[in-house]
Order: sequence, then C-alpha cells, then structure tokens
Amino acid sequence: MAYLQSFLRTVCSLLLFLACSEALKFDIEAASKGDAKGTRCIRNFVAKDTLVVVTATVGGYKGDGMVVNMHIKDAVGNEYGRPKDVAGEQRMAFTSHADASFDVCFENYFSGSKGVQQPFRHVELDIDIGADAKDWSAVQATEKLKPVETELRRIEEMVAEIVAEMDYLRTREQKLRDTNESTNTRVKWFAFGTMGMLIALGAWQVVYLRAYFRSKHLI
Repeated sequence: MAYLQSFLRTVCSLLLFLACSEALKFDIEAASKGDAKGTRCIRNFVAKDTLVVVTATVGGYKGDGMVVNMHIKDAVGNEYGRPKDVAGEQRMAFTSHADASFDVCFENYFSGSKGVQQPFRHVELDIDIGADAKDWSAVQATEKLKPVETELRRIEEMVAEIVAEMDYLRTREQKLRDTNESTNTRVKWFAFGTMGMLIALGAWQVVYLRAYFRSKHLI
C-alpha cells in the first residue's frame, strides 16, 4: 500500500511538472528567401497513429516586412502541413503515419526590398503528443466525469503510451540484435570462404610451380 501511494505521488508530481512546463520560446532572424540562416527546425519523435497537436504563437504582424512560414513533416517523407505567412496563434492537429521523428520548421524571410529595423520574429512553440494532445475538458463534459476520474483516465492513457513505447523499443532492440547476429554469421562464413580460397590458391601455385620447374629440368 505504501509503495502504491509513493508511486501515485511520483506520477502526480511528474504530471504537475509537465503541466507547469512552458512552451519552447526562441527568436528567428529574417533572411533572404532560400537562405538557411532564416530557417529553424524543432525535432521530436512520435509513434504511429498518435495524435499530435502543434501550437505556434508567432510575434509580429502581417505586412511588417517579414513572412514566417511553417512546415511540418516526418523523416519518412509524410507532410502534415505548410501554413503560410503565420502571425499570431497557429494550431495544427494531425495523426502520425509512421514510427518516425517529425520536424516543425519555421522560415522567416524578408517580404520586400526595404530594410527592417528589428529583423526578428518571436516564436512560442508547444507540441502535445498522445494523451497530452487530447482536450480533457471536452472529454470530461461529454462523459460526465469527475475531475479525479478525468485525471485517472489521463494517467491511464499516459501509462499505456509508456508501455507501448517500451514494447516498441524492445522490438527494435530485438531486430537490431538479429541483424547484428546475422551480420556476424555472414562475416564468419565470408572469412572461412576467403581462407579456403587462399589455401586452394596457394596449393595450386605450389603444384603449378613444381610442375613448371620439373618440365624445365627435363628440358
């Protein structure tokens, strides 16, 4: 019982820490279009069929001499959105198509030839994945749950996600181990084959040279 209470206190502390954590904040400098200096990407990993909500709050306003575009894509080529000329809050939700990392990229470039006094845009980025991406207030209202029941549902889904991620890592580790063992077996047989070929070649050379010099001696 004491262990269970300690575990629940630890989980609640972790959830409180996550709830109080702030969004990622940074400034992105404007550059000429196509210049990598004006691009910044944030990478995160997500499992397949997982809900992701990306909320970006971009400072400035449209027509201030700068244009901020967003691009969300994953490592295997899936596209999840390309909002253009973002100013203010931009929220995008999508379900991942693969077990892969995804990038949220921002591009800030000058929209005209006139100079800008402060060529920076301030960005606040918040990425919610899985259980954190759900609107739990709507779930509570729809299913008429008590606040404690809602929090327990949230914890249950977070634990299920952790278990699923551990299963994925275990499966990936097994695949890597099988690949390593298969590679070692192939290398071993390749070494044996190479050694056999060298021994056969050496024996052939000995036989050939012996026959060659014997024929020379007879002549």
